[in-house]
Amino acid sequence: MRFLLDDEQRAFARSLDGMLTAAGTPAAARAWAAGEHAPGLAVWRGLGAAGVFALAAPEEHAGVGPLPVETAVAFVELGRHAVPGPLVETVASVTLLSRLAELGVPDPAKRLLPGLVDGSAAATLTLTGTSTSTSTGTGTGTGTRALDADAATVLLAAGDGEVRLAPGHTDPRASLDPARRSAALLPGGERLASGTHADAATRRALDWAALATAAQCLGVGYALLDRTVAYVRGRTQFGAPVGSFQAVKHRLADVLVGLAFARPLVFGAAVSLAGGGDRQAEVDLAAAKVAAGDAAHHAARAALQLHGALGYTAEYDLSLWLLKARALRGAWGGAGEWRGRVVRAVGG
Repeated sequence: MRFLLDDEQRAFARSLDGMLTAAGTPAAARAWAAGEHAPGLAVWRGLGAAGVFALAAPEEHAGVGPLPVETAVAFVELGRHAVPGPLVETVASVTLLSRLAELGVPDPAKRLLPGLVDGSAAATLTLTGTSTSTSTGTGTGTGTRALDADAATVLLAAGDGEVRLAPGHTDPRASLDPARRSAALLPGGERLASGTHADAATRRALDWAALATAAQCLGVGYALLDRTVAYVRGRTQFGAPVGSFQAVKHRLADVLVGLAFARPLVFGAAVSLAGGGDRQAEVDLAAAKVAAGDAAHHAARAALQLHGALGYTAEYDLSLWLLKARALRGAWGGAGEWRGRVVRAVGG
């Protein structure tokens, strides 16, 4: 499958790239990890103004979507720039609330979507009672833990046949991504929906979370490749640039092939999701999630090896992408879980 973005989509990607480059996102990510959210929230508001979160919301709720392809375009750039915050969780929450409104439960969307769409609010989301891990490497698998609950203004828990608005959080702890912390959502709170409506909205949210995570993995992989190519071109050994060595070229070519293989799967899944989210979309999303996660993981391994000891240095910005690649690979379900979805979909 050959997928080409149109002129508007490419221009959108360039505008996000320029905005995030000027914003200095690595510094914002480090501040976020230290508990200082102000720089990251400034970036967040810029993303809201650029319409990133509006892509997942329908027009009747101040959105411009749902537009899965444009969402994938945006999340590639967010991954490329290591933007901090509950990005995937917010888009998944927007999708969940929008789906509830479609099914005849409009009040939560009317109350919560305006702030999420314009970037003045952020959401975190966890899925309970399923086999799918929603957290980027907290080590909890499933349950009531959610990422960036200390920065989010909307705390949602979905699963077990209900969607509820959590009243707060506790027990913050580190996750695999040092720029993000995991916290336990408090039980109880307002029940927004239950039964089949809640289940359908939860499934839709998981699909969009998988797409956004896959696209973010793709962007992280590209960033790692670009930074590693620049590094080996400038580093010399035996009087020659390291990048001129055949073994190094082969290693980086393998990374590029992996990313080139994953890219059409990610955008193909977005096209399938835009078509209504049928069984083919389920298979395409699974393939994209697995391929993009593996591609980012291989890019991280190559970057770490070719940077040598410098790659292990936490103060070096490369570490932001290295650890994010590891965390995103297992976020919203690992490779085994998504391959299992393919088996179930094909087997009926």
